[in-house]
Amino acid sequence: MWIALDGKLVRQEEAVVSVYDHGFLYGMGCFETFRTYGGKAFLLKEHLGRLTKGLQDLDIIWSMDQEFLQAQVSMLLKTNELEDGYFRLSVSAGKGEIGLPAEPYTEPVTLLYVKPLPQAADALYIQGKALAVLETRRFQPETAVRHKSFHYMSSILGKQELTRKPWAAGAEGLFLTPEGYLAEGMTSNLFFIQEGALHTPAIDTGILPGITRDYVMNVLQEECSVVVKEGFYTWEELIQAEEIFITNSIQELVPITRIFDVNGLVHEVGDGTAGYHTTCWLNLYRNKARGS
Repeated sequence: MWIALDGKLVRQEEAVVSVYDHGFLYGMGCFETFRTYGGKAFLLKEHLGRLTKGLQDLDIIWSMDQEFLQAQVSMLLKTNELEDGYFRLSVSAGKGEIGLPAEPYTEPVTLLYVKPLPQAADALYIQGKALAVLETRRFQPETAVRHKSFHYMSSILGKQELTRKPWAAGAEGLFLTPEGYLAEGMTSNLFFIQEGALHTPAIDTGILPGITRDYVMNVLQEECSVVVKEGFYTWEELIQAEEIFITNSIQELVPITRIFDVNGLVHEVGDGTAGYHTTCWLNLYRNKARGS
């Protein structure tokens, strides 16, 4: 595969970053994942905005024009002979001395990766996916709002935890806050329907403010008059949900049809298949993403 390193095409096996890069040494960097529909990156403005804000908070001086980024996306699709792709845009702080710097980072390294989109079976969006509560907790971020930074230890620990639980094979892990409130998935945001309203954990729980999360909330409120509530919710409230789904930029809206507590006790959601509203909203999302 070909990727872009600081705007230049390189083979993935030839792309290198300095061992003195502070992204490697100290985790100073942010990234975005997004996908294309018909060769166009979806919600690219929003992804660039979140990335830029995160880098500003890390004192990394960086900017990129949206049109230039789309051109890079198109170049990688063409070079790798892909119609559409899964992209990751990573910005690392760049080289520095060993030690904690006081000055801003002025020479960051930019990497744009691409790979084929995962071939999710149609059955996933009918039969749904399982969600398993993690013992690993989602602690408050080090900044006012969680950034999509290189610090991904908790999600990796969550993934490793799931491998030790035989009932959780193929499940998405669900983080709780230290106080026991619902937070987010390892790579997703959480939604559930209860008593005529759509609920999702508040940003104050320490979750990532997902781009797809925000988009879904806005579209459903503005175009479908759905009542959307953000708050602090418990496991007991989740098991009473009529429908549950998770969101991320690659998989869109994924229905959750089984949820497991930390001991492996399973609760079936609805009738065990994708709910009516989740299916309708997934179709709406896809139509809008594809421009139809």
